[in-house]
Amino acid sequence: MTDLKRRVGIFAALADPTRLRIVDLLTLGDLSSSEIELLLGLRSNLVAHHLRVLEKAEIVTRSRSEFDKRRSYIGLRPEIFDTLTPGGVEVPERVVFVCTANSARSQLAEAIWRDSNPIPAASAGVRPGAVINPGAVAAATRHGLRIEEGRSPQHVSEVLAEHDLVITVCDSAHEQMTGRDDLHWSIPDPAPIGTPEAFDRAIALITQRIRALSLRLKTGRPD
Repeated sequence: MTDLKRRVGIFAALADPTRLRIVDLLTLGDLSSSEIELLLGLRSNLVAHHLRVLEKAEIVTRSRSEFDKRRSYIGLRPEIFDTLTPGGVEVPERVVFVCTANSARSQLAEAIWRDSNPIPAASAGVRPGAVINPGAVAAATRHGLRIEEGRSPQHVSEVLAEHDLVITVCDSAHEQMTGRDDLHWSIPDPAPIGTPEAFDRAIALITQRIRALSLRLKTGRPD
């Protein structure tokens, strides 16, 4: 809760456009208050006000110039951007993607994950179809991904293990699993449209979600 309150305070302080502009400048280097006045075209009393808010929110620090002791430099706290980031997600033993038929979205998600992450992955369906959708196979090929030839859709009961991270990639599967999934990504089904563009859009959306999750997996940094 302490970390959450700290993040709330930071976001509140940065909600002002001028303070955000000041922080943008400080991402590139330390500045004196007079330099900030000049760069932003602001009066000294206004800059002083905004710097007090940023200091109170523990976003910036001041250090005395080693040359001119009357001068101070404003700098960002080094941990500030890590603090803004949500906490990490425990690294799972395996990720399992689930859709309704295990014929398109979950198969594509598994292929994308395997191509970008060393953590094992699998896929399953709540009502498995007879075969993998040819459009999904073709889309995977276009994007340099691989869906194993000859494999058949599988039911979740045949795939899930105790320590899997379960991600549903369709609304139907999420609602049918009634809380058995850990995460839900609402990805539109490309199969009813059936065009290459529809499958490519599904790949793009799933890739974005996988990238976002991968960045949240814990890498040893304490919360």
